[in-house]
Amino acid sequence: MTAVTAAASAADRSPTDRAAPRTAVLLCNLGTPESPTAPALRRYLAQFLADPRIVEIPRVAWLPILHGIILRIRPAKSAAKYASIWMTEGSPLAVWTERQATLLRGWLGEAGLRVQVRHAMRYGQPAIAAQLKALQAEGVDRVLVLPLYPQYSGTTTASVSDDVCAYALRTRRLPELRFVNSYHDHPDYIGALAQSVRAHWQREGGPAEQLVMSFHGIPERAVRLGDPYQQECLATAALLAQELGLAPERYRVTFQSRFGKAKWLEPYTEPTLIEMAKGGTRSVDVMCPGFTSDCLETLEEINQEAREAFLHAGGQEFRYIPCLNADNAWITALSRIAQQHLAGWETGMDRGTQAPSSSR
Repeated sequence: MTAVTAAASAADRSPTDRAAPRTAVLLCNLGTPESPTAPALRRYLAQFLADPRIVEIPRVAWLPILHGIILRIRPAKSAAKYASIWMTEGSPLAVWTERQATLLRGWLGEAGLRVQVRHAMRYGQPAIAAQLKALQAEGVDRVLVLPLYPQYSGTTTASVSDDVCAYALRTRRLPELRFVNSYHDHPDYIGALAQSVRAHWQREGGPAEQLVMSFHGIPERAVRLGDPYQQECLATAALLAQELGLAPERYRVTFQSRFGKAKWLEPYTEPTLIEMAKGGTRSVDVMCPGFTSDCLETLEEINQEAREAFLHAGGQEFRYIPCLNADNAWITALSRIAQQHLAGWETGMDRGTQAPSSSR
C-alpha cells in the first residue's frame, strides 16, 4: 500500500474506529464522616471547618477556637445525630452519591458516550485529589468536574474548584479540565423535582396545606459580597412552583443549618414551621431541593428535629419528601447536564463496543 493510499484509508475510517481520548466526569459532593463516631467526626469536622470558604474568619483567630473548643465538644454530639440516620451500607450521603455515579456511567453509556465516571468528596473520602490522580493513572486526559450542588455558592461550588486547583498546583501534567458551576434552573432538574413532589402527593392522597422548600443557609454577608446563592435558590423555588401549578400563597422558601452567631439567610426553617403551626397550618409537605442526596441535614435536621418542632407547636401532619437520590428522572437530568458540558470533547464509543446497561 502506498503512503497516499494508506492516508486515504485512514481518512475514510469513522472517528469511532480510532481510539477516543479518555474522558471522565467527576461527581463531587460535600462529604461525610467515615463512621458515626466521635473520632471520625473530629477528623471530618477538622477538615470541613478549617476551609476558609466555610468560615470566613482570619485563621489566626478561628483555628484556636476550632481546635481548642469546637473539636472538643461538637464531635460527640454530631456522632449521635449521624448514628440516628446511618444506613446499613454506610452514610446516606456516601451511599447515594456512589449510586448516582454508577447510574450516571450507565446512562451516559446508553447515550453512546465512552466516559468514565467517579465520585469524590470535598471533605473526607474518597478525596478529590485521590480520584483525579486515579483517573490520570487510568489514562484519562479530560475531566468534567460536576459538583452535586445545583445552586452555586462560594461556600460549596467554589470550594470544590479550590480543591481541584490545589491538586493542580502539585501536579506536573494536568488533564484538561471543565467545571459545571450551576444548574439551578435546568429544565430536567426542575422536572425531576416536580416529579418527586407529584409522586409524593399521589402516595399521600394529595398535597398538604403548604409546601415548604428548605435550602441550606449561608451567611447573609456572603450574599452582600456577591454570592448568587440566594437568588438561585429563589429561582429554583419559583420554577418548581410554576411547574407544580402552585400559587405563591401555597408554598414557602426557608433556609436551614445555621452555624455560629452571624446572621444567615432568612427565614429560618424551624422557626418558620413553628410559626406556621401556631398560626393554624395543620399539614405541611417539606422538601430540600438544594440537596441531591439525603444526608444529616435532611434526615436528622428536617425529618427529625423540624418535624418534632412543627408537631409540638400544634401542627398535625408533617410529610417529608425525600431528596432525588437515585431517582430515574434525576439521573436522566444529571446525564443531560453532563452531556451539555461534555460537548466538543471526543466521547464516542468504539465500534463494536456495546454501551453498558443501566438499572433503569
